[in-house]
Amino acid sequence: MRMLPFAFAVLASSAALADEATKPLPAPALDRAQPTMKTETAVLAGGCFWGMQGVFQHVKGVSQVVSGYAGGRKDTAQYETVSGGDTGHAESIRITFDPRQVSFGQILRVYFSVMALTLLNYQGPDHGTQYRSEIFATSPTQAKIASSYVAQLDKAHAFASPIVTKVGTFTGFYPAEDYHQDYLIHHPDQPYIAYNDLPKIDTLKKLYPTMYRDKPVMVFPDQRS
Repeated sequence: MRMLPFAFAVLASSAALADEATKPLPAPALDRAQPTMKTETAVLAGGCFWGMQGVFQHVKGVSQVVSGYAGGRKDTAQYETVSGGDTGHAESIRITFDPRQVSFGQILRVYFSVMALTLLNYQGPDHGTQYRSEIFATSPTQAKIASSYVAQLDKAHAFASPIVTKVGTFTGFYPAEDYHQDYLIHHPDQPYIAYNDLPKIDTLKKLYPTMYRDKPVMVFPDQRS
């Protein structure tokens, strides 16, 4: 369930993220060198998929971002069921990108900069395992890069608290219902979006201007409101 932004937990979460997102994070020391693939996929969980999708739709080199579910079974991959918090699923996004334009390490650099990844099962006003932060590595190379970057950021004390993001194994991704796709683009004035998610896009633009593109890539481009 989406909760409107109120209460001390929300303010504390937002304040912590704001304090941490004042400068760019260091680039990953370990990243894929000289990629030969034209297309790569990353599956990330980090809270409400509306905001995650909205951020990565503005990253150069990304060709598609789909909201969905990962970590559980196909037969439980429905919004109302996942919202119960006991399916094993996390709200996630599947990012399709050109690794010759933006690397997996750079994708993670944005991810760690805009999501609250030191709070266990907590993102803004949303709480539960379905809002956990997790990197579902789609290859051993991705798992190695992600684990290395978490260790690098923790060693550098990039955040006030240790990163709780899990590096897991990809077992499947299930697209969310159509009405969740491009949700931020269609509902920018909704209080939840305006308070919790639009600032993430501002952070992307501020911290990584060379990675930012103004026009978002959409799942359903013919339905833009």
